[in-house]
Amino acid sequence: MPELEAYKYEFVIQRQKVTDIFRTEKSHDKISYIFARIQFSFNMKRYFILILILAAFDSKGQTTPNLIQYVNPLIGTEKMGHTYPGATVPFGAVQLSPDTDTIPYAMNGKYNKDVYKYCAGYQYDDKTIVGFSHTHFSGTGHSDLGDFLIMPTSGKLQLNPGTEDKPESGYRSAFSHKNEKAEPNYYKVKLDDDNILAEMTTSNRTGLHKYTFQKSNNAHIILDLTSGIYNYEDKNVWTFIRVVNDTLVTGYRQTNGWARTRTVYFAMSFSKPFKSYGSKDYSAQQVYKGFWRKFNQEKNFPDLAGKKLKMHFDFDTEQEESVLVKFALSPVSQENAVNNMRAEIPHWDFNRVKTEGQAEWNKQLSKVVIETKNLADKQNFYTAMYHTFLGPTLYTDADGKYRGLDQEVHQATNFTNYTTFSLWDTYRALHPLFNILQPERNSDMVESMLAHYEQSVHKMLPVWSHYANENWCMIGYHSVSVIADAIMKGTYKGDAGKALEACVATARYKKYDGLEYYMSLGYVPEDKNGSSVSKTLEYAYDDWCIAQVAKKLKQEDIYNEFIKRSENWKNVYDRTTGYMRPKMSDGKFRERFDVLQTHDQGYIEGNAWNYSLYVPHDPKAMISMMGGDDRFNTHLDSLFTMHLPDEFFAETEDITREGIIGNYVHGNEPAHHAAYLYNYSGKAWKTQERVRMILKKMYHPTPDGLGGNDDCGQMSAWYIFSYLGFYPVAPGSTDYAIGSPSMNSARINVGNGKTFEIEARDQSEKNVYVKRMELNGKPYTKSVLNHADIMQGGKLVFYMASTHP
Repeated sequence: MPELEAYKYEFVIQRQKVTDIFRTEKSHDKISYIFARIQFSFNMKRYFILILILAAFDSKGQTTPNLIQYVNPLIGTEKMGHTYPGATVPFGAVQLSPDTDTIPYAMNGKYNKDVYKYCAGYQYDDKTIVGFSHTHFSGTGHSDLGDFLIMPTSGKLQLNPGTEDKPESGYRSAFSHKNEKAEPNYYKVKLDDDNILAEMTTSNRTGLHKYTFQKSNNAHIILDLTSGIYNYEDKNVWTFIRVVNDTLVTGYRQTNGWARTRTVYFAMSFSKPFKSYGSKDYSAQQVYKGFWRKFNQEKNFPDLAGKKLKMHFDFDTEQEESVLVKFALSPVSQENAVNNMRAEIPHWDFNRVKTEGQAEWNKQLSKVVIETKNLADKQNFYTAMYHTFLGPTLYTDADGKYRGLDQEVHQATNFTNYTTFSLWDTYRALHPLFNILQPERNSDMVESMLAHYEQSVHKMLPVWSHYANENWCMIGYHSVSVIADAIMKGTYKGDAGKALEACVATARYKKYDGLEYYMSLGYVPEDKNGSSVSKTLEYAYDDWCIAQVAKKLKQEDIYNEFIKRSENWKNVYDRTTGYMRPKMSDGKFRERFDVLQTHDQGYIEGNAWNYSLYVPHDPKAMISMMGGDDRFNTHLDSLFTMHLPDEFFAETEDITREGIIGNYVHGNEPAHHAAYLYNYSGKAWKTQERVRMILKKMYHPTPDGLGGNDDCGQMSAWYIFSYLGFYPVAPGSTDYAIGSPSMNSARINVGNGKTFEIEARDQSEKNVYVKRMELNGKPYTKSVLNHADIMQGGKLVFYMASTHP
């Protein structure tokens, strides 16, 4: 089917070309004019299929629009966005992208703050490219990966990358954005130093490189196994390379980084034989070397191992000759990496791989088709869609095998295994978005979390997991939110009882991050466990999620236990100050308290102003406790209008001025729901006003267009929901809070041939207020939209106005 999708996509592209021609030229014979103008590059088989598609689709006027034209993968690559511009397919295991520097994690034994800029390997402001590696996170605020860096060069062989100010001192190269192009599943750049054109595309588990050289008898392709993101001296535990023949190389890399025990296997295949090859081991001298010294391992030696290996493969090239490289990954074995390559790209047709991948992107993007006169909005929207579909990532070989948390090889039965679960971020909007746009995938993601639980010696669901490792980053046990949301909305098709069992076991694991105190005292005491307020609030919400599933499954004892725990947020509310405040183990609030400071105040990546609004599961009770609607509204107004001086977030690298409006921190997640709280305090029009303001200020179709880390798609998911006019304030509930739609209309393809349409009549930059609504032709007066109303299909009409009710 991917090939058919590629044909359909090519038809869309050609049809767009014809449309453009018709806008400027006349024709008396439309059909003959179309085929006279289109220059088909396909063989006769493809040509015939295209004609069938023309008849099947164009006769009904129902072709998939070309939506990848609105995606700009460079958005978010400058400053804080931490996105990467390279090639990948939706949810693909390979993220083949350029890395622009090799900043170490530490210098002189201390954390190097500059490394933070390189969480995705690429910074738009940089002037050089070090090479192209195969694994990247999108939008994170901490990092890992950057596996198997490849760089083409010519002339004198250099195996060190050199420095940015002197790129000629190593294999890196200067480049210009004028000669750079980034599209979904395609990246191209000219490497200025050696005048080499680099192009790349991917399938699910395989990257395909295309390097076009000038005439040379000294061309090289370098494979650097020491390079990595968030690298440090001893990150590589071991590397192994086996040169099978003059076109095939296999191996693996083991690292100890964010993921403590991570092994990635590879298979590398060249489109032409290399004439020679060599290696250099940069490992520290060891006392014991065995008897390998009898070989010269640096030249044409096929069996290599060490901590810091670098390889070079040498070629003679003609003028403008292209050398292609396939590079497949596997979590299981070298053999599986070879099999993944052969299963996915058994040929050397670069354009075919690119077209098939872009066709899949177009298919996924077409799950929501918006109509707007604003080109920037389309670019923001479809790039946000693109970013949300980058992860979690595939972590299953073509035969269904994967490496589990227990480091054993498992067979995925009746599901596809995924990894990269940045759950503190993505439970809020990304996974709820998947329950609408990717329900089958989200069900598999839940199944992947449950497999993690089964393989866990702690019997815990993932907190922040990647590549068969739990890295324990951030707080909460938000897998239960994702699982509860999928169960409550009918997305998860597995055993809900076993899922609930895993959620309960996770929430009762006393050794985890202050849970013992939380369970005995009803809050996490700051003198016993830091970030105590944030943990208490987030545990309470997660407990509410468990209670909802227990109620649905008629597990009354579990429901009673966790609905009671869900009220623990009240235990850290200080009525004297009106804020959630750190409490000590003696039951008293800590005396030292600053409502603006984000560091060492009992909160994680936030302050009292933002975190005191975090009771997503019971906002009305929170508003009542804070003094009622009027007092709360005044307080919430101040959040958006006051000024937060730089000194209060100077020590929190995840928060910068670009992501702040007043004291509202949109560049980080804890208050992403805050603008929607007016819906619960009698001022829904203020939600509409604030949401439109945030959309306008925090998202732009430029490299620096994101106000903070995209955080594996959460920032983008907030945009998509809010742009469409609704948002999941409390995942685990089937309700979405109504906001203010920003497009003229949208068609959401919800599956089973059904669509949910949204129309915003008279919507404009000034007309941000909802005057009234109709659902399926009938007046609609609720401030929430139910999930079932969306998934059964229908039409929601907003009537917009420039003044609020």
